[in-house]
Amino acid sequence: MSKQIKQMQMDALGQTFKDVRDVVVLTLSGLNAVTENQLRLSLRKKNIRLHQVKNSLARKVFEQMGLKATSFWAGPTTIAWGGSSIADLSREMQTIQQKNEKTIKIKGAVADGEELTFEQALKRPTLGQALSRVAGLVLAPASRLASQILGPAAQVAGQIKTLSEKKEEAPAPAPAAPTA
Repeated sequence: MSKQIKQMQMDALGQTFKDVRDVVVLTLSGLNAVTENQLRLSLRKKNIRLHQVKNSLARKVFEQMGLKATSFWAGPTTIAWGGSSIADLSREMQTIQQKNEKTIKIKGAVADGEELTFEQALKRPTLGQALSRVAGLVLAPASRLASQILGPAAQVAGQIKTLSEKKEEAPAPAPAAPTA
């Protein structure tokens, strides 16, 4: 293959993976064309894409993009990307692998440009979980401050209420006994 053709393929791969920071690297071997097409169509509905790559070209493109992936480039390689987060993508790939254990092998993952094992990618939070965690961390100081401001006032109000209830419950003075 000439240098020009390799460069054109690398440019095409660079365009394909231009904004991608999270991928799962796997091997699809032994799937027939119909099964693979059905797999791709079902993943496309979930906004997940598959792309089979030439290892040497993909390694160079990933290095140029700043994605650190060094241990995946042996044997047939397919890159999966998409979904809302690396956790969603990994969980979907795990489900597919369990259905096709003999034909799909997962090599690992890249999240935010860093190489991970597939197990680490599965443990990452989903986008919704990460956003809720951030929202909780942002709101925690404000809720603590509000409770500290309202706490003494609530205590004083409780004491005043208790005192007012005691005054209402106090028995009225007994009428004087008749003198005979």
